[in-house]
Amino acid sequence: MKANNLYRSAFSLIGILAATVFSGCKTDYLKPDPLSFYSPEVTFKTRAGLDATIAMADRHLRTYWSHTTTRDISVPINTEYMLSDIAVSGKTDDGNIFADVSTRLTPTNGIQNDDVNMISFFWGETYNGIKYANTITSFIDNVPGLDQATKQEYLGRAYFHRAFRYLALCFQFKDVPLVTKILTVPKQNYKTTSREAILEMITADMEKAVEWVPDQSGMQYIGMINKAACRQLLIKCYLATGQWDKAIVQANILINNSGYALMTNTFGTFDNPSPLAWPVTRNVIWDLHRPVNKAIAANKEVLLLMPNRENTDATIRYKSMRNWGPMWNQAALKSPSGKVLLSAARTASNYRAQYDINGSVGRGLGMIRPTHFAQFGLWQINGVNDATDLRHSAAVGNWATMEALKYNDPADSFYGQNLRLYNGTTLLCTDTIRSWFNWPHYKVYIDDPVYQANLNSNRNDGGAADWYCYRLAETYLLRAEAQYYKGNISAATEDVNTVRRRAQCSQFYTSVNIGDIVNERARELYMEEWRHMELSRISYSLALSGKPDEFGNVYTKDALSTNNYWFQRIQKYNDYYNKNKVTVRNRSYTIAAYNIYWPIPQTAINSNLYGKIRQNEGYTGFDAGTSVWTKWQDAVADEDTN
Repeated sequence: MKANNLYRSAFSLIGILAATVFSGCKTDYLKPDPLSFYSPEVTFKTRAGLDATIAMADRHLRTYWSHTTTRDISVPINTEYMLSDIAVSGKTDDGNIFADVSTRLTPTNGIQNDDVNMISFFWGETYNGIKYANTITSFIDNVPGLDQATKQEYLGRAYFHRAFRYLALCFQFKDVPLVTKILTVPKQNYKTTSREAILEMITADMEKAVEWVPDQSGMQYIGMINKAACRQLLIKCYLATGQWDKAIVQANILINNSGYALMTNTFGTFDNPSPLAWPVTRNVIWDLHRPVNKAIAANKEVLLLMPNRENTDATIRYKSMRNWGPMWNQAALKSPSGKVLLSAARTASNYRAQYDINGSVGRGLGMIRPTHFAQFGLWQINGVNDATDLRHSAAVGNWATMEALKYNDPADSFYGQNLRLYNGTTLLCTDTIRSWFNWPHYKVYIDDPVYQANLNSNRNDGGAADWYCYRLAETYLLRAEAQYYKGNISAATEDVNTVRRRAQCSQFYTSVNIGDIVNERARELYMEEWRHMELSRISYSLALSGKPDEFGNVYTKDALSTNNYWFQRIQKYNDYYNKNKVTVRNRSYTIAAYNIYWPIPQTAINSNLYGKIRQNEGYTGFDAGTSVWTKWQDAVADEDTN
């Protein structure tokens, strides 16, 4: 099948969808609506509708990483990190800061869709993504002229989109309503389907998808769901259902027999955007994460890319540096002489290119901030700091430290000197949460075309850029996880060390535990993986395996709301939550074990007038006696009842 017939590109069909698929939808498809998955209005009879819906689903996938809000500074993935072991909310200027999670997060509060957190987005938009997939599965038989292979190809891609989103829901929200079709009349008597049943269904769907979706490559297929992406998702499904051997088989195929390979040498275009103020020594990690290199044929590591290009109808600017960089340009951070760092436009008289912090690392807001562990402890192996790990190397310019920045006001007596946190015993930064932390510059820096085109601009936020959804490096770490659960520690160790060798590390593991694997995920997949969701999934898989965590704990899958690996890691490694050390605007950083699962929004429960959706344990409204479907087939059969 030719790509222009199947797909037509992720950038050209967005307008078609409103006209031919979702009647009266226009741009409202991006607005969370808890009722939208109950009663969508759909007309769907042409192949153009199929193509448009697939394009919509593909585009929608990347909105978890790049999403424009009213203030243009929030992205959903931030929420996944601020509820994990390696980051917290950093928005100290707002009394609504999402710090006191254990008391704040309830079915009626703390479920935001703004720059505080975006839990509401994950609920509403994930079901919207499921709706797009269900449009394919529900109406494909209405489209004439499709041979069986073509039909299966469409279905396989739809299964990917549905399974990707249900896997997330199962480990963010646990047991949720199962919706597998587009209904012709509103349904208001849903009941919850157990996580186990949903996982069983999506695993079976992904087995079909791996068989049906072709293994395509080439620029004309960029952004399309391919066989490799389906295989990666199937591996995660196998891990979530305790099928370790099957996970290993699929990983072996991806690693050894699918034409993919870790990038171990520099390649593509060397983008060195600020050679005076922030020189980069060319290296493979830097090249791998330059947007210009992500979609090229030379990149053998990318399994699924999410295209995001400037000057298209599908452009969304990441604001990456705005979100993930420190807020260095505020009065809370001063030099020993009391001067604030300048964010000067290039036309300003006090601008100096060699000390251009804004141009070199962006003008951050510190919307989330990494923990001390993420900045320092994570990079120690067996108690030894790995000085050569390219992912943590300030020497080559990949890793940014506050001390590497320089006071840049020519009127400052400390002009040109490196930043310091203390002047003797005097603390120079009064907001260390938001304005003093180190970060992975190679991940966060994205060229901002608005800033580049306007010499009078003094705000370098970050622009549109291709982003990885799946890379082969994660496949190695997924296989390591499966090997650990099987007790094959040497094989797991070798997979982790393979990823470390590519990063040119000097410290290697002799025997890994699950914590070592999870740590390597944090090093390799920062702002790529869904950190909270993956830790929740691993908590569940670890319980299924009966294997201990790095602390010696063994967990029970039916008791994870009261004791789980996600929570134990936060207790150990996150230096904010539950330490009674940090309070911002009368809100202390706290989190509870049951927060591993987010509350089902009360709005969704209330709108389901004639049925009962079960609330999660730990939250108001939880009732263990609430009936749930334990077989996905029964939930599907019930969908046509009103």
